[in-house]
Amino acid sequence: MELRAALLQLTASDDPGANLVVTERLLREAAAGGAEMVLTPEVTNMVSASRAHQKAVLRSEADDATLARLRDVAAECGIWLVIGSLALKGEQDERFVNRCFVVRPDGSIAARYDKIHMFDVEIGEGESYRESAGYRPGDAAVTVDTPWGRLGLSICYDMRFPALYRALAQAGAVILTAPSAFTVPTGRAHWEVLLRARAIETGAFMLAPAQWGRHAASEGRTRETWGHSLAVDPWGRVLADAGDGMGVTFVTLDLDEVAKTRSRIPSLANARSFTGP
Repeated sequence: MELRAALLQLTASDDPGANLVVTERLLREAAAGGAEMVLTPEVTNMVSASRAHQKAVLRSEADDATLARLRDVAAECGIWLVIGSLALKGEQDERFVNRCFVVRPDGSIAARYDKIHMFDVEIGEGESYRESAGYRPGDAAVTVDTPWGRLGLSICYDMRFPALYRALAQAGAVILTAPSAFTVPTGRAHWEVLLRARAIETGAFMLAPAQWGRHAASEGRTRETWGHSLAVDPWGRVLADAGDGMGVTFVTLDLDEVAKTRSRIPSLANARSFTGP
């Protein structure tokens, strides 16, 4: 069985309305190019370093215009859509949520996933991130069934925690998604090798649409992301690399490769529990 997928690479600003216009255009371009499933990056609706600006413009899931419109477009185009994530106002406290949505071809929501692992790091040279200060982490791994097999959902920093991907694969996922807004220093060093490692460890396809470039901000505070949206096969081979720039990257997945790879390297079946250290 084959799946023609498309990865959207965006350079989102801190203006959700402007970002939606670009995302819809690329989504329709992907559908016109024959994509049966389209994936967008992390924080598709807005990239902002200002918590105050986020608080002013972000909306709850029920009121978010980007989610509503992209659901309509998915239904108009008759495609499966993985909205890598949207930054939304949360339901439980004052923090936001970083939430992925899988949308069916009729526009209904098949699954939601809230990013589990928060990016709290000191990269160096004055660059630091405290995602947990503004975002509430999720606590549940999520899979969802599609006509091509089961998807396992993750977001960006999750990819540094291989136990999550093993759990998703052991739950039957044959395609793992990792929409991202990866920083440039870590992206240059680790982006490809991490995605290839997760694919090899699980014998699954990895699809990782990404934000790219310098993200404009109305308050003058900019952020730069690595890009290079990737598709990796279960053997760890890179099938597609979007490189730099915004646009659509197409890739065809042969889902039979999952079973073939897992039979050659049965690490999921061979895994054992252990005590210690």
